[in-house]
Amino acid sequence: MMSKATTMLLALAGIFSAVQAQAQDAVAGQKKSAMCIGCHGIPGYQASFPEVHKVPMISGQNAKYIAVALAAYKKGERKHPTMGAVVASMSEQDMADLGAFYEKHGQSSLKAVADSPAAAPSAEVGALLAKGACASCHGANFNKPIDGSYPKLAGQHADYLNVALRSYAVQGNPKVGRGNAVMGAQVQQFKRSELKAMADYIGSLPGDLQTVPQSKFR
Repeated sequence: MMSKATTMLLALAGIFSAVQAQAQDAVAGQKKSAMCIGCHGIPGYQASFPEVHKVPMISGQNAKYIAVALAAYKKGERKHPTMGAVVASMSEQDMADLGAFYEKHGQSSLKAVADSPAAAPSAEVGALLAKGACASCHGANFNKPIDGSYPKLAGQHADYLNVALRSYAVQGNPKVGRGNAVMGAQVQQFKRSELKAMADYIGSLPGDLQTVPQSKFR
């Protein structure tokens, strides 16, 4: 039988290996992020499909969510010509590495975000958010999801949030739409104007998300 000292050393070695592997994933993700910089590394950059809107901020987003979202584009569950082309050659490891990198990207300069919203929603918007039970998944201040596979929403570009929400309601379009049973059911109960009102409020909240300028020449 192994001694307690040997057992402890092996356990510590395992912890060190896990931490080291995680760090290596983030380093690998940084090297693979060149394909992301052209859109997500430019503050204020706007996409024109399916309509003009700012591209989402991904620095500070949950690593697991980024990997899940990328996988959905590759499987065709999320339809978007540009993103479909970007992920076509990605492996699951590539997606995990990019998630690990962007989760920590630029976060050292941010202040902690409070659990309670900085500004309460209007009564109308508050009722809409309660109807959708949005905080039950996306967490306190919409910045602490209950699971890493769900996105942080606070502070995300409101116009992007609005487009993303409406995309869950699209059916039968080969180029636009997101296949997600839960979100699909959620958005069906709201009018477009109501989705926009919720997006505008959530986008106004402080959060961890940001666009960190990245140079293509590194």
